[in-house]
Amino acid sequence: QVQLVESGGGLVQAGGSLRLSCAASGSFFSINAMGWYRQAPGKQRELVAAITSGGSTNYADSVKGRFTFSSDNAKNTVYLQMNSLKPEDTAVYYCYTRARIRVGVYHDYWGQGTQVTVSS
Repeated sequence: QVQLVESGGGLVQAGGSLRLSCAASGSFFSINAMGWYRQAPGKQRELVAAITSGGSTNYADSVKGRFTFSSDNAKNTVYLQMNSLKPEDTAVYYCYTRARIRVGVYHDYWGQGTQVTVSS
């Protein structure tokens, strides 16, 4: 069982910055992957950025050069630094993790989501 705690959402003006945080806690052997997804009103949920335990990071084309994904493995926490925000970045952002619960057993978990609103 894994609990994801998100923070950092809010309302900012275009061109501003926000940093999202997501901490994983609970009973698990390890975190295999963590990432951020977002869903705008009337649109499908999409991948924003993700990182594996091996350190491989992937970004959506729409955020490359503006968003930076980082992790603190000791704290089981990941961050999403969002710079040069645009109105089209407005969405609910969800933290995701794939955790090893016990040997050979993996489960996916989602945070509750945090609202990011960028005004023009």
